[in-house]
Amino acid sequence: MSYQVKILKDLVFSSPEEKSLLLDLYLPQHAKEPLPVIVWLHGGGWRIGNRKLGPDFCQFFAEKGFAMASIEYRLSVEALFPAQIHDVKTAIRWLRSVADEYHLDSKNIGLWGSSAGGHLAALAATTGSGILEELEHEYAEFSSDVQAVVDGYGPTDFLQMDLHHTSDGSSNDPETAHLHPVLHHSDIDSPESQLLGAPIHLVPDRVRKANPITYIKGGEPPFLIMHGTNDTAVPAHQSELLYQALLEKGNDATICLIDGFGHAFFNNNDLDKHESYSVKLRTSRSGEKEQIETTHIKIFEMIESFFRNHLIKMD
Repeated sequence: MSYQVKILKDLVFSSPEEKSLLLDLYLPQHAKEPLPVIVWLHGGGWRIGNRKLGPDFCQFFAEKGFAMASIEYRLSVEALFPAQIHDVKTAIRWLRSVADEYHLDSKNIGLWGSSAGGHLAALAATTGSGILEELEHEYAEFSSDVQAVVDGYGPTDFLQMDLHHTSDGSSNDPETAHLHPVLHHSDIDSPESQLLGAPIHLVPDRVRKANPITYIKGGEPPFLIMHGTNDTAVPAHQSELLYQALLEKGNDATICLIDGFGHAFFNNNDLDKHESYSVKLRTSRSGEKEQIETTHIKIFEMIESFFRNHLIKMD
């Protein structure tokens, strides 16, 4: 079934330090049941980009019955970490606060992030309510927990990025085209150092606080992690670290490594139009043996199926 979509633009969900943060809400029309919500977190190294940077949210996936919320968060030129994760958590709570007004299913909210947005999606999912929210009290009566997360090629442990950095391969996309190439992630002008306000090797405590793995204890929401093997901006090893940490704590998680892909492929609306892609899949389920396979997939189809399985509860 394909739904007509109503787009509500420029909704203010927070105003930290008198800066209005906006989101665009894509609403399938005439759905009988409250709409499961997918929150999009854009990429851009935490220092460029906005809520418009991403795929076509009508096609992915409002026409398929999901409310899509594409949000802003403060960039590193405006505020240092943890401002960005505060904004993400505030947006989740705001969506729950307006669920009745917009016919949203407040019990089923997922996160979908690209690059820096993938990092923030993973971090929001592993921290849950009450963690990394020390000074944030907007909509405090609502939870910032989420029920599923798709992390696209997001960093995790900044201090391990240089060890696995590669200059092989290429990526032609809106994010990478506007980011200066990084020789070393420990440089003062790297996106990671700019996010934390100092060269990352000088602030290991801040690096640890920004690492989603720090907070994994078991009981996290299901994860789908996707990464290209030729990513020159964020090494695929970063996603492997996150997957392994989720597996070791008994969480439901899948990592999908896509042969030959570079960075930021979620921005390509035609990704699945003509072909499927060779991938290596590793899947862990609580109480089950890990499954490893090489197969072919269509990327957006896999993401839609993941969210449908975890955000739409069948009676």
